[in-house]
Amino acid sequence: MTPFAIAGIQQYVNPLQSNVDGMIHRLDVCLARFPWTQMVLFSELAPFGPLDKFALPPENETIERFREAARRNRVWLVPGSMFLKDETGLVRNTAIVIDPEGEVVARYSKMFPFRPYEQGVTAGTDFCVFDVPEVGRFGLSICYDIWFPETTRQLTAMGAEVLLHPVLTGTTDRDAELAIARATAAQFQCYVFDVNGLGAGGVGKSCVVDPSSTVLHQSAGQEDMFPIEVDLAVVRRQRETGMKGLGQVLKSFRDRSNDFPVYDRSSGTDAYLHTLGPLEMPQQGSRRGLPRVDVEAAADQTPADSGPNGFYSAHHAGGMGGGTHNG
Repeated sequence: MTPFAIAGIQQYVNPLQSNVDGMIHRLDVCLARFPWTQMVLFSELAPFGPLDKFALPPENETIERFREAARRNRVWLVPGSMFLKDETGLVRNTAIVIDPEGEVVARYSKMFPFRPYEQGVTAGTDFCVFDVPEVGRFGLSICYDIWFPETTRQLTAMGAEVLLHPVLTGTTDRDAELAIARATAAQFQCYVFDVNGLGAGGVGKSCVVDPSSTVLHQSAGQEDMFPIEVDLAVVRRQRETGMKGLGQVLKSFRDRSNDFPVYDRSSGTDAYLHTLGPLEMPQQGSRRGLPRVDVEAAADQTPADSGPNGFYSAHHAGGMGGGTHNG
């Protein structure tokens, strides 16, 4: 066995004032209740909430407080993420990794801001893996990143065995994310720690998934503190022999006989994607993606052109190949 105990903390996030005191208090409580915990993960933007007007410089007092808390508790700490603004004014959604000595050993900026909703947030460009000595390799991604399997593909190709995934999801697509978390664990044969917040920090439903896509823990909609001991030997065994002795997906990808031209932006194979219109916020009454129906022409159709009960078929009006789009 290669056991390692990771605790997720799902807590209420206030959008208009600092949550740092509450995070450090919960960290202390977690270690008092479960002293065998070795790493603690909070949700995305837990320290200050989802408003980028609270962005801080890359080095700040909050990071120093988290460093001291990790050192005092002798624990690895990922205190969610926070908006950091560099000297040029660019804002990035950034997570830090602090070791039990209180040293910042890694930083990661979210590669896929939730656009068009997160306008003004600059995407990160660097992947993040880090090693826990004598345990294994961990990868870090943030919220919407997981919707793009290329991000986890890269992390696992770099050796990540556990995906740490802080989330801020307060919307109706949370159930879809839970499905993606399970699929990610199976596709990439890794543990997934998916920690959401509450209030301005999300709707909860944090989860922990093992490499066979089995849910080890599922939070509900209240505050939760869930230490789970994982066994990284399970990851290594499964990557060698397959999930339940079946699919050896990482080795199959490694030994593939085909590369994917869609990743070559000059290949033209992604031409369809460029027909989908701009990445912009939907507006009231939008009919983007739907065929335009000519109401006057529909009124002049003969019964032979009518749909059920004599009504003109809008699908027929659009044609099998679709029609023009309007906004």
